Amino acid sequence: MQWIQSQTTTERISTIENGADPREPRQPGKWDIRSLLSNAEVVAALGSGLLMLVAWLTSQWSEPLSVVLYVISYAVGGWVKAKEGVETLLKERDLDVNLLMIAAAMGAAAIGYWNEGAMLIFIFALSGALESYTMERSRKDISSLMELQPETALRIEKGEMVSVSINKLEIGDLILVKPGELIPADGKIYRGSSSVNQASITGESVPVDKAIGDEVFTGTLNGEGVLYIEVTQSAESTLFAKIIKLVEEAENEVPESQRFIKRFESIYARVVVIATAALIVLATPVLGWDWDTTFYKAMVFLVVASPCALVSSIMPAMLSAISNRARKGVLFKGGAHIENMARTAVVAFDKTGTLTLGTPVVTDFIAGEGWDRHELLGISASIERMSKHPLALAIVQSAEKEGAELQQVENGQSITGWGMQAEVEGITWKIGKSDILDHPTINQHSGAASAQQELSALEENRQHWLSIRNTLESEGKTVSVILKGDRIVGMIALQDAVRPQAAMAVKRLQQLGIKVAMLTGDRKATADVIAKESGVDMVFSDLLPEDKVTHIKELRARYGHVVMVGDGVNDAPALATATVGIGMGVSGSGTALEVADAVLMNDNIDEIAGTVKVARRVQRIVKQNMIFAITMILTLIAANFIQGVALPLGVIGHEGSTILVILNGLRLLRSSH
Repeated sequence: MQWIQSQTTTERISTIENGADPREPRQPGKWDIRSLLSNAEVVAALGSGLLMLVAWLTSQWSEPLSVVLYVISYAVGGWVKAKEGVETLLKERDLDVNLLMIAAAMGAAAIGYWNEGAMLIFIFALSGALESYTMERSRKDISSLMELQPETALRIEKGEMVSVSINKLEIGDLILVKPGELIPADGKIYRGSSSVNQASITGESVPVDKAIGDEVFTGTLNGEGVLYIEVTQSAESTLFAKIIKLVEEAENEVPESQRFIKRFESIYARVVVIATAALIVLATPVLGWDWDTTFYKAMVFLVVASPCALVSSIMPAMLSAISNRARKGVLFKGGAHIENMARTAVVAFDKTGTLTLGTPVVTDFIAGEGWDRHELLGISASIERMSKHPLALAIVQSAEKEGAELQQVENGQSITGWGMQAEVEGITWKIGKSDILDHPTINQHSGAASAQQELSALEENRQHWLSIRNTLESEGKTVSVILKGDRIVGMIALQDAVRPQAAMAVKRLQQLGIKVAMLTGDRKATADVIAKESGVDMVFSDLLPEDKVTHIKELRARYGHVVMVGDGVNDAPALATATVGIGMGVSGSGTALEVADAVLMNDNIDEIAGTVKVARRVQRIVKQNMIFAITMILTLIAANFIQGVALPLGVIGHEGSTILVILNGLRLLRSSH
């Protein structure tokens, strides 16, 4: 449906009244004390601690009542962890740290150390609750996007505004978006102008001014203006819907290091249980300890040797990094890709739509001798208006920008594989590829070429334009010629514009010690020009999709981990072959986004270097966490056997280290890279 050309639509819009109340956008949750206390695990842990304190005070005058309160404290604080431990034991036939902690607490109670056991339950439950809460919080920057999806839209039907579900919107529908409302569908602005906050989609912190013809996206927030939007995507095909799918994948994917830790935890937990049992059985006859000392030290060992901090060393940091990047418009499908990103040795860019904007612009418009440039540009645009080819659209846009006057054309037709032809005031004009210059003469079969003098003039004309074309093509430009009858009267050079941030993005990667390559299907001359302008290290041109795959494999074999950045269907095989594939979120094809491991939602390739920095910080933080966790475990175990560690101190040392590694990982939430 062509709204822009529809007079009836314009009339309908003029009948719309501003009566409907704007819908209030839902706000994502904030990290404050209220949201913290709304977490059931946190409340249970705090309740357990309060009961422990009351039980301890009560023990001064009523031992039986204090035991009852301790039992309740155990149940309230330990129920969730005990349930998780039992489920792991029954379903997976494995031990985990949850069961070890509950066993240690029960063991402490069995020898009369009710308060120590309750303290263990309290701190363990609190650290577990904080881990769950902070990991959930680190996902907020991604998953809160789901809360920004509008449920209804105001569709214009026969001069009336009708509220409909966004699932009922069809391509071509016209919708009204009032100031302060969330935009309910991907589309183009038909009428109106406004500033639109696109932070939820692209990560841009500053609202973007939008006017007629500009694209808008689902889930972005309209500013002060009223917008009439033509729907261009169905609900399931919007950029927002693609983001939601990526979010779900990101929350489900576990990095290899975390999978290793889970396997290690299972084996380690069994070793701790066996070592604890051996200590209980052998300590008295071998070391001469009494039963109470043996059992107490065994319970301390069970606590301090448990790998809680080690298990928490990875995922909080990974999720924090994913969250950090999401705020910058880089959406990862999982922590595994953050790990791989840290090892990047080469970043390979597709050219068109990645290093460049993907849309050609007129760089040179050359009028022949005796021709007025503006007049010739107007005639060219008048003819090209009938074509949807990107080069034709670029010529029309150039004419509109310069204010060239358009002419009435007749008998317009496409010349397959070459260009366009039409009549202007009875004269035939042609615009198309410059390959006709490669023939010694032009249109020898025409009547005008029968005379030797005319042929000579045509050849001289050809040589003149051939020289100009060769110069333009050496600059990487695509050249079209303008013919009036049989004679070339003008030439148009077009080029895909390099992204403004391309050179800086490449330079920042090179400063990190990363080599940058460009893979393109374009011819060598064009590729070399773009490569020189952007500053890449390696250029591979004239490539088919399978050639790009071959080069990615060669780069991996030579340098190691390779990141591929692309936007098109032809890039999908290379994206899948690379260590990490990054798709362009705004201009990228659905296939490229499906295959990619990460997506640049704002197409800002300058964020790739920052992402590598964050990934490397994650790697360092994970190593710090693991070294710290192992050191704490070994120190507490040694202290327990050499001098003896009080169970409360063992609990504080062990669980305190767990909380510290979690907080260390969460530092990435504040990273400014």
